[in-house]
Amino acid sequence: MKKIFPLLLICFFTLIIQAQPKSPKVNSKIKMDLFPSGLHFLPLKANYQEARFGLLYYTDNSNLKLDIGNNVDLVRFYFRDIDGTLSLSIEFMGYALSTSYKGNRLQIDALDGFFGGNAAFSKNYENGKFISRFRIIHNSAHLVDGHYDKTLGKWINNITPIPFTRDFGELTFGYQFYPNFGSLRTYVTAAYATLVRPSTLQKWSTYFGYELAFKNVIDKVFNQDANLFIANQFNIVGTPTYKLNTNLMGGIKFGDWDGKGLIFYLSYYVGANPFSEYYSQRIKKFGIGFFVDFF
Repeated sequence: MKKIFPLLLICFFTLIIQAQPKSPKVNSKIKMDLFPSGLHFLPLKANYQEARFGLLYYTDNSNLKLDIGNNVDLVRFYFRDIDGTLSLSIEFMGYALSTSYKGNRLQIDALDGFFGGNAAFSKNYENGKFISRFRIIHNSAHLVDGHYDKTLGKWINNITPIPFTRDFGELTFGYQFYPNFGSLRTYVTAAYATLVRPSTLQKWSTYFGYELAFKNVIDKVFNQDANLFIANQFNIVGTPTYKLNTNLMGGIKFGDWDGKGLIFYLSYYVGANPFSEYYSQRIKKFGIGFFVDFF
């Protein structure tokens, strides 16, 4: 990872230089937009490992999953000849498990942190667009003070911290189009980790899914679009045996489907615990939550 980031920076500045018009009289076929508004590749709704602001309440034990993070496009290139767009972005994010223990509420038990960046490319095609994204991400996980019993001087349930690290790259391909009822996005991803700890984790993984939005089912709310949606993602990960994880979501978004807005949703997750300090646990969780699309 230490060698990859300088290489990405070199590529980033090289693209910026190449995109500059050589002369004001030349009509460049490439347009560059530095620090553009919005976000080119929208976060995948049913993917746990995406930057977002939000909260998910687990009904079985009143625990919470707290998300905080941001994904920012630094530069965007528009290729007029092929009707395509390329963006370079950075991502910083994390999610935490909030629990209650011996009368102490909202204790932070576990934390997953992520940072890295991505390059995304899209090409318009008929009533939609082909989409792709290449991400390089560092993921580390930790047990924190909410998992430690100070009075007994030991970790709760005798579950002690493990050194967890996953440095990975992933490549996503998909297609999004806009039928009369709203929007449909499908995608598939292959991922490979150059470093994993513990070493028993498998380096290869994959996921695939879809997002289906309906814009005309209910009227606007406060002059904002109201989109009903369903999103589903299937992950195949080796922890260490390869098994299928499923995250099913359904809810409503207030605001443009591809823009800023507020989402309320229900979710049902089956698979390996998404908090990586507990990766060996298989869980089934129903949750009620919200998050904000802030791009």
